[in-house]
Amino acid sequence: MIFLDAAATTPVRREAIEAMWPLLTSQFGNPSSHYGLGEEAARALEEARERVAAVLGCLPGEIVFTAGGTEADNLAVKGIALARRAEDPRRTRVLVSAVEHPAVAESAHYLARVHGFAVDTVPVDADGRVAPAAFAALLGPDVALASVMYANNEIGTVQPIAELAAAARTAGVPFHTDAVQAAGWLPLDVAALGVDALSISGHKLGAPKGVGVLFLRSRIHAEPLVHGGGQEHGARSGTENVAFSAALAAALRLAEAERPQAHGRVAALREDFIAAVLARVPEARLTGHRSERLPSVASFVFPGTSGESVLLELERASVLCSSGSACAAGSDEPSPVLLACGIAPEVAQTALRFSFGAGIAAEDLDAAVEKLVDALATVRGRGARGGRSSSAAA
Repeated sequence: MIFLDAAATTPVRREAIEAMWPLLTSQFGNPSSHYGLGEEAARALEEARERVAAVLGCLPGEIVFTAGGTEADNLAVKGIALARRAEDPRRTRVLVSAVEHPAVAESAHYLARVHGFAVDTVPVDADGRVAPAAFAALLGPDVALASVMYANNEIGTVQPIAELAAAARTAGVPFHTDAVQAAGWLPLDVAALGVDALSISGHKLGAPKGVGVLFLRSRIHAEPLVHGGGQEHGARSGTENVAFSAALAAALRLAEAERPQAHGRVAALREDFIAAVLARVPEARLTGHRSERLPSVASFVFPGTSGESVLLELERASVLCSSGSACAAGSDEPSPVLLACGIAPEVAQTALRFSFGAGIAAEDLDAAVEKLVDALATVRGRGARGGRSSSAAA
């Protein structure tokens, strides 16, 4: 198997398993319990918080553990916007980019549908980048929150987050970034980025599925989405997942330590892979920014084919990749990200995303190129014979 879908998930690192194992077995206490076993769990939770804070360059009290990146995004977008409007009733608008993850986009739509907010979408160019001038033009005293993702999960484009955050700060608007795909590949220092809130998902960087983090700057209030006993500094009630929090902290710290070397090595392999695909498949088009992109993502459209059919042929050849976001469950609609980049719907449906883990080998990528060429030939041959495509049959 050649696994080229690391943007969807990654295997759990041994170090993460070792970090959580005692907290699932002998140290199983509830961190809210005021006796030895509970206090032991509370210490482990705070140590995990301190380790995450050290990577992000923030205070431990600004770290909120969640059930994943989606919850972290929801808490940031809904929670900050609602709290901001409660403080200042004029704050009735939210800004999100046209290429946000559904966790952000749908949270904004919820605010519009249920709470009467207006949602302004910041456009992107053909490479999926937000222009700082276009973003700044939409800011104003009626904006409760602005959210632009650090790096796109489908096309890998990296946004000028520090510049966008600075514009928001000048306008007095809280700024959130979804850094789920950036973690482990790009710097996460929140002071350098200038963000007020930042989301991370554990399973994208070697922790188990079901744990995430929201950095929430201490001066920024967020209305809780989950009410109860007031855990996580009142931001998220419920008994904390101590073991998974420790696993995330271990995985994040390792990923950050390995990041400089991993970034350079994987970026070089990505460039070789992109060059090989474009050389062997002349009609292929790279999507996303050519240089301002994650080292781990190479995404293409293949006009005239069925992306889902090619995906199935690659799976038969033991190459696992994606046709887009793994979080758009059951959707066969064209990707909103690609449409926002000006790609025609029929072309957007031919998209494939190849995303690499830090340990990807050059020979695996070479083999994947050969299998891609074969898969495209098979699908085109089937079409020339008038057969139904795999995606249509599905």
